[in-house]
Amino acid sequence: MKIKSIIYILLCFLFFSCSKNPETTPINKTLLNVSYGSSPQQVYDLYLPSNITTSTKTIIFVHGGGWTAGDKADVVGLLLLIKTYFPSYAFVNINYRLSTPGIPAMPMQINDIQSAINSIKLSNYGISNQFAFVGLSAGAHLSMLYAYAYNTNNEIKAVCSIVGPANFTDPNYLNDTTLSGLYLSVGGQTYIDNPSFFVNISPYHKATASSPPTLLLYGNADPLVPITQGQDMNAKLNQLGVYNEFKLYNGGHGNWSLADWNDAYSRLKNFINLKF
Repeated sequence: MKIKSIIYILLCFLFFSCSKNPETTPINKTLLNVSYGSSPQQVYDLYLPSNITTSTKTIIFVHGGGWTAGDKADVVGLLLLIKTYFPSYAFVNINYRLSTPGIPAMPMQINDIQSAINSIKLSNYGISNQFAFVGLSAGAHLSMLYAYAYNTNNEIKAVCSIVGPANFTDPNYLNDTTLSGLYLSVGGQTYIDNPSFFVNISPYHKATASSPPTLLLYGNADPLVPITQGQDMNAKLNQLGVYNEFKLYNGGHGNWSLADWNDAYSRLKNFINLKF
């Protein structure tokens, strides 16, 4: 899904936020384009803090782009902003293989998330195996799905979804003909062809009572992610007894006011402080 408007506002916010004077610590080491697979798209950037210990936690950023586009460069502004407030954490910014005609996103992209995490764990960086996700748009879908369905070792401790699709069985998706291409990009097939497939890649249907705490940030006029995606995910997590926070902003797919982005950033910062 297109997230240019999201990134533009986030970068603007990066400059406006300088007046807050956050606590800063020099980054000990930055490793760019670390390979975790044979594809040029299978790389991540790693930002290691000073004074690494075996308790050092890692926040993983996952970019959006409708599963067919986007790059880790799109979210680096937000990542570096969050980094200034959490100088003792490690940060990872992931690229993953993009969907093309005939090569659907799933399960390829969720496999890439798994491979990247395995690479981080096996690379002897000296950090812990405790992770949190911050995902935007399609990256938020991947983040929630991994956290709910693939977190077998309970290593994902928190997840933030910024305008992330959560339920591909939502009638507001199924009945919107303008979004029909979404199903082909994600699964290479239509919902009618294989409804169980789209159930299994929907975070809404994979959440359980042991799912990690979740922050849900959505827009009330999003043409790409129906309002019900965030609302229903919030209701499902409440039903399961999973800690979550849900906020609906005025605007579209991240096309929110600066005041709303200020609020979103504060919620993200507080959520990380509280749950990670």
